[in-house]
Amino acid sequence: MNFRTISDGAFVTDEVESGEIRFRVARVGAELISIARRRGDRWQGFLHRDGESSPPASGWANHATVMGYFLHRLWKEQSTYRGEVIRGGNHGFIRHFSFSEPRLLADGVVYAVFADDVPRAAYPLRVGFEIAYRIVNDAVRVEFSFTNFEPTLDAHVSFGLHPGFSVASVAEARVTFPAGRYERFFAPGNFLNGQTEFIDHPGGEMPFPKAGLPDSYLIGLEGVPNRHFVLESPGLGTSVGLDFSEVPFLTLWSDGVDFLCVEPCWGLPDSNPPVAFEQKLGIQVIPPGGTLQRGFSILPAFIP
Repeated sequence: MNFRTISDGAFVTDEVESGEIRFRVARVGAELISIARRRGDRWQGFLHRDGESSPPASGWANHATVMGYFLHRLWKEQSTYRGEVIRGGNHGFIRHFSFSEPRLLADGVVYAVFADDVPRAAYPLRVGFEIAYRIVNDAVRVEFSFTNFEPTLDAHVSFGLHPGFSVASVAEARVTFPAGRYERFFAPGNFLNGQTEFIDHPGGEMPFPKAGLPDSYLIGLEGVPNRHFVLESPGLGTSVGLDFSEVPFLTLWSDGVDFLCVEPCWGLPDSNPPVAFEQKLGIQVIPPGGTLQRGFSILPAFIP
């Protein structure tokens, strides 16, 4: 594995390269800004605006936002957790957190938020966080880890990754879903309204119209035994395999013509009307002194 740090003024990224795969992570937000694979004598990027550090003139400015200690949105940007008000914008505080130099692994890097560094206004319990990015079997493996340092209290978190994958156009992109029973959660205005529907899918092209992507599809995977998804862009000649074996929910979203987000989620947005944070649908529970570890893999490839 080759590791180096790249500094472009205040924008600092870390690069890991192994074999045919390379990724880059921004220190702010521990966000993947590039996943690339060798294509002949050059690197082919797979993320939206792959490798770009400056914001675009318009449109979605991110690459693969890390979401936590909650994901998506809180009602009026606040919630009540064990009777204490917590506040936060879209996707939680991690996306703006300035991470220190990562810990090196044999096959990747680990970024950490220590429990004492978590802003109390954003999350009141002593829960630390780590995110690891590794290159395993030609795939980028992403691993989340939360440790609850409270001696007597359960801790509650929701988290995930918000990757936008580059496509020639949303119209030509193909998203292949495995066979199973999917549960769609309706969330007008990005807040759950309690309405759901089940969709029995034989496997193949996703059973959701692309016209609805700007409003997001929130999908439960409990009834899907083999959670391997594929996003293909024939126009770019690229394919992204997603191993969501450990993932309970996914979100599909796009508000542009050249990217599509397939987001692994451990939790769901807030509700309208809202409930207490610890009662949020899909919330993950960590026992006192316990650690919650989950992950998924991204396999970048080329269409023959």
